[in-house]
Amino acid sequence: MSEHHHEETFISKYVFSLDHKMIAKQFLITGMIMAVIGMAMSILFRLQLSNPGESFAVLEFFLGEKWAPGGVLSPNIYLALVTMHGTILIFWVLTAGLTGTFANFLIPLQIGARDMASGFMNMLSYWFFFAATIVLLSSLFVESGPASAGWTIYPPLSALPQAIPGSGLGQDLWLIAITLFIVSSLLGGLNYIVTILNLRTKGMTMMRLPLTIWALLIVAILGVLSFPVLLSCALLLIFDRTFGTSFYLSDIVINGEALHNTGGSPILFEHLFWFLGHPEVYIILLPALGLVSEVMSVNSRKPIFGYKAMVGALILIAFLSFVVWGHHMFLTGMDPFLGSVFTFTTLLIAIPSAVKVFNYIATLWKANIRFTPAMLFAMGFVSTFITGGLTGIILGDSALDINVHDTYFVVGHFHIVMGVSAIYGMYSGVYHWFPKMYGRMMNKRLGYFHFWVTFVSAYGVFFPMHFLGLAGLPRRYYTNTAFPMFDGLTDINEIITFFAIIGGLVQLLFLFNFFYSIFKGTKASENPWGSNTLEWTTPVERIHGNWPEQIPHVERWAYDYSKPGSKNDFTPQNVPYNINESEH
Repeated sequence: MSEHHHEETFISKYVFSLDHKMIAKQFLITGMIMAVIGMAMSILFRLQLSNPGESFAVLEFFLGEKWAPGGVLSPNIYLALVTMHGTILIFWVLTAGLTGTFANFLIPLQIGARDMASGFMNMLSYWFFFAATIVLLSSLFVESGPASAGWTIYPPLSALPQAIPGSGLGQDLWLIAITLFIVSSLLGGLNYIVTILNLRTKGMTMMRLPLTIWALLIVAILGVLSFPVLLSCALLLIFDRTFGTSFYLSDIVINGEALHNTGGSPILFEHLFWFLGHPEVYIILLPALGLVSEVMSVNSRKPIFGYKAMVGALILIAFLSFVVWGHHMFLTGMDPFLGSVFTFTTLLIAIPSAVKVFNYIATLWKANIRFTPAMLFAMGFVSTFITGGLTGIILGDSALDINVHDTYFVVGHFHIVMGVSAIYGMYSGVYHWFPKMYGRMMNKRLGYFHFWVTFVSAYGVFFPMHFLGLAGLPRRYYTNTAFPMFDGLTDINEIITFFAIIGGLVQLLFLFNFFYSIFKGTKASENPWGSNTLEWTTPVERIHGNWPEQIPHVERWAYDYSKPGSKNDFTPQNVPYNINESEH
């Protein structure tokens, strides 16, 4: 093992690291920084929505006289903030921050591998992501402003530089950033797949894998199949913007002048975008489902209920996610028969999702639950997954969707089911694996406070939005001056903004707890949670190669908790069976 103990410089250890644990931390810290920026943006535009036309010194401070003259948000920067907030949170935080962190950290440790299949590809994956981050953030400083066509960047708004200020250089930088991001995702995804399929330790069959690894494997496959479609979609848009092609443009008239573009279709863009866009929902959700499965079993001191059904549900969700994209397009003039097909497939995907929820609740049933911060966030995840999922059934039905499409109902739905749920899964994972990442414990009391304030604030922000949507309030509108019938709804927007500010501030407490605990937290033992999976057999101090001696062999599945006849309430995966012991 001497080759794993070569002297590393600061650069090789912390910057251009080939160690999967360090790369995981790089993804986590970058994701955290982007999350702060994305949340700050949402608070800035929420101030405008709750108090239209009022002056705020904070807006002028952050945005300057150009974008917030006299402390009042300008319409152009409002659109830009909404666009960048969506882009950062969906791709940079919930995709790269969540998967990049936990896939990198957990895959080698939980399958019994020294590292990823290719350390160099893994490093490249992070640095492409970092380059994408720099390009995206640089668009904030462009004179004409960052991309403003919404995170879905529908043409013709995004395809014509003269349409709005944000469709100029800011939109070009957005497209370059997303291209670099896709390269990063593909490099990482291929690495994860190869590692899980080829580098499992002796005895680690597929049916002995923790559910976390199953989820990360399926997410990697989803990404490899769907991200290239977004890449082609973005490249065709670049062609339309730069080379005068007409993939998405047709019969456009600007200021009385007809452009030369004919034969293109913006609907083509929607099909290509949402072919990625709906699997993307599950690329975000499945890692959270995997992390929650693990945390819930460990802290319930029970085997996860219905392991094979959980694996089957993950695979079915992944498969069905590719045949539901049309429910985003019910109002595009879609053939009603095709609409009914997409309604059917959308309602079908509710079944494996319900299986997951049922199995979580069955795992909690009569369990000896330890309420750690990680467990609370895992249970919070189940709550938001149910409430957000139920509203998804309404939006997935074409007859019902027509009434609430493009209203705040949609915003409420996807923030609860995708945004908040995935963030809860991420928090659950950070609190649970922090001792393994840094060798120290996070402060439990601060963790409890963080959970309860976040839980109340998240519902305080996104639940009322459903009622705004049912009342007909359209989303992405800067102000409702053209709709005096919505004047009475401003009070609800004020409540939402209040909870958004409270929820944003308490995340600073989490950041304090995180960074303080890295240096000053209580030192952790090797296995503080009494967990069965292989990562808790590695020493507390970081070594490149994970295990100082031989890699442990796996003898059993990952969920032997509270087994009758066993002297402990957990039996690690590397402990052989007794003579009288059954497999499960």
